[in-house]
Formats: sequence, structure tokens, C-alpha cells
Amino acid sequence: MKKRKLGKSDLMVSELGLGCMSIGTEEKKAKAIIEAALEEGINYFDTADLYDFGENEKLIGDALKNVRDKVIIATKAGNRWNESREGWYWDPSKAHIKEAVKDSLKRLGIEYIDLYQLHGGTIDDPIEETIEAFEELKSEGFIRYYGISSIRPNVIREYVHKSSIVSIMMQYSILDRRPEEVLPFIHDHGISVVTRGPLAKGLLSDKMLEKATSKGYLEYGLEDLKEVLPAIKEKVAGARSMTEIALQYNLANPAVASVVAGASSTEQIRENARAVKTSPLTNEELSLIQSLSRADTYQDHR
Repeated sequence: MKKRKLGKSDLMVSELGLGCMSIGTEEKKAKAIIEAALEEGINYFDTADLYDFGENEKLIGDALKNVRDKVIIATKAGNRWNESREGWYWDPSKAHIKEAVKDSLKRLGIEYIDLYQLHGGTIDDPIEETIEAFEELKSEGFIRYYGISSIRPNVIREYVHKSSIVSIMMQYSILDRRPEEVLPFIHDHGISVVTRGPLAKGLLSDKMLEKATSKGYLEYGLEDLKEVLPAIKEKVAGARSMTEIALQYNLANPAVASVVAGASSTEQIRENARAVKTSPLTNEELSLIQSLSRADTYQDHR
């Protein structure tokens, strides 16, 4: 599988990354998914301390311990479970981040984290303090690089201008083209985007409308989906699968380094890997997709 450079770092990430939130907590099944990912050439594994109360990190660390020097492990911090574990609250403070990293390292069973990410962020956060925490962790050797996971344009601008982030994780798909407003800005500053939600909850897989609900998806109502999804399948797909179209659409943007897709089975891993390993979309295909879908922009967090 091809690899791309992550921002200004020396990390070369596979074009397809594994979003680990959906691998579950059953050890045998989870490890089979991770093993399939490794076999397909995936080297980028994305988790968070929030997932399964930290159990996800333990699974990932254990499954990858024998290939530690060949993989890139990314995790996140900033959300804290409350005592009842029925919900969580936001804490981007320096004190929490510097403590959370130690807990993540212990659960992962590693000496350093390749990419440590702020798991959200608002414009009201103590951003300078948060940046200071990440910079200190980097200088102390606990992390190699850091990034943020955010779709808020105002937060993104702050971190691009004030920090040395190498990546931004953003939800991005044919059905959610809002990031296209800020992707050129991010790319111009030498920062990479890792995308999540590329299949739009399965709507951009070959199951398409089977995954649709009466709520629609973002600004698309159910009737909109009944119109746009078959149109993409008919006019763009040809011999390509919808999964292929969806993942290749993300990879066509020069700002994107890796598409992080979840998988709850080895079959999903194989399908996603096949989709990424095929030929890129042509300019004609890209134009057609863009003519059939909506180029919405973020209405909030300006």
C-alpha cells in the first residue's frame, strides 16, 4: 500500500488507516482485524483514551507490540469519563493532557506515541496552554508529533498559526464536503489532513440506501439521498465500487495523507484496502462527483 508524508513530520502513513474504535472488545476478533490490516499494508492505527474506557488502547498496544517499529500509533486526549462512566466532559488543560499521556502510554505498553491528538477543541479553550502541554510532551520524548481532531474552522486557524501541529483529523466524504473550504489553507501551511467518516455511515458503500434512515445525513434529507446516491452509482461507478469511489475521492485532495476508516470485520478491512489500492479518480470523475453532490460550508465556529 502506498504511503504519504504526514505534514512536516518524518512519518510516512499508509493511505488507508485503521480507525480502531469499531474493532470491539473481544480480543480474538479485534486482533484478527488488526492482523488483516497489517497484511494489507496498513501501518497507521488510530485510537483514543476514550474508546471502551481505555480498553481499546490496551488491545491495540498488545496486538502491535511485535511490530512496534513498523507502525504508527496515534491516540487522543481531552475527554474525561465522569465517575459513573455514563458520560464524559471536556478538559483540554495542560495538567490533564500531561497526565493522560502517561496513562495512554501505560495502556499501550509503549515508550512514546507517534501522533498525539487533541480529541476536539473549542475557541474558548486555553489554547496556548494546550499547545504548551503538547510541546513539552514532544521535548520530553513522550510523543513524536501532535495534531488536533477538529472540524471547527476557527479552532483550526488558531492551531495552524500558533502551534507546530502536523495533522488535523476531519470528517470528510462526498456527502460532507464542508472541509473543502479549509483544506487549501491547511495544505498551504504544510499540514496534513487525516479523514474520518469517509463512507458516511455506510451510505457510500455498496449498501447505499440500505443504510439510510428517515433522518437523512447532515443537510441531505432522505429524498435527497434517494436521488444523489443512485446518480453517483450510475454515472460515476462503472466498474468501481461505491467504497472505491468514496475513499479515492478523499485521497484525491492533496491535503489528505490518510483515510481513516473503521472496520468491525476482516472483510471490511480487505474491501477498504482493495478500494485504496486501485487507480485514482480522473479529473472527469471528480468533476462529476462534485456536480452531483453538495459543497456545503460550516455554518458555525467561524
